Amino acid sequence: MLRLATWNINSVRLRIDQVARFVEQARIDVLLLQEIKCLEDQFPRAAFQAMGLPHLKIGGQKGWHGVAIASRQPFTEAPVLEVCRERHARCVGVMVEGIEIQNFYIPAGGDLPDRALNAKFDHKMDFYERLTAEVARRDRSAPLLLAGDFNIAPGENDVWNHRYMSKVVSHTPIEVETLTRLQATGGFADVVRDAHPDPQKLASWWSYRAQDFRKSNRGLRLDHIWTSPGLTPAVIPHSATIHDMVREWTQPSDHCPITVDLDL
Repeated sequence: MLRLATWNINSVRLRIDQVARFVEQARIDVLLLQEIKCLEDQFPRAAFQAMGLPHLKIGGQKGWHGVAIASRQPFTEAPVLEVCRERHARCVGVMVEGIEIQNFYIPAGGDLPDRALNAKFDHKMDFYERLTAEVARRDRSAPLLLAGDFNIAPGENDVWNHRYMSKVVSHTPIEVETLTRLQATGGFADVVRDAHPDPQKLASWWSYRAQDFRKSNRGLRLDHIWTSPGLTPAVIPHSATIHDMVREWTQPSDHCPITVDLDL
């Protein structure tokens, strides 16, 4: 069995103790991190070696963005996806146990859902269009896993209030259609939603503005794990888990980790 986790950590150096705590408690084999907020030579490699994840693939960037994959097992190189026109460190991939794993931190898109008036939103849509074109060229039977912070909550039960959020970047109709198109193009299974079917409300992100995120209960499911038709049969049924208790820890990330188990 391989247990994989994705987590927008919002600064890996600031929260390295939380990473170690979670990896130990949840027995993680492959960890995908987003928003590491450091350069490759600043990444806390020794800490990951100590927690049993010595094999590292890091896409670092000064100040913002940045993605990384940490694994118990050795990995080989995966295809490099040229999907970010701004050349941000937003995607990194590896091959583990014959599975291509691609880890994404997709742009948030700013505040205005208008491509002509908001360059950040146009960048987000362009990122998705490039990724969809890449997926369209792939063989669906190949084992492929896409995961990370997609910055779109697709379903009515992935947001705290569908009517209100439909006007807010992260859940607007154009974003939902774009995400749905990507999923359909690759035939991907949304393993978290499959494990916890509608109408159950799900969230993986809560704003820092609320002193008590559970009391305000205004979460969004922005973080995802998708599997291709060639990998979905290996997903252990109902194993996908949102670890929202991590959001209760002292000075947490605004995102919580998500895990899935694969029977390999």
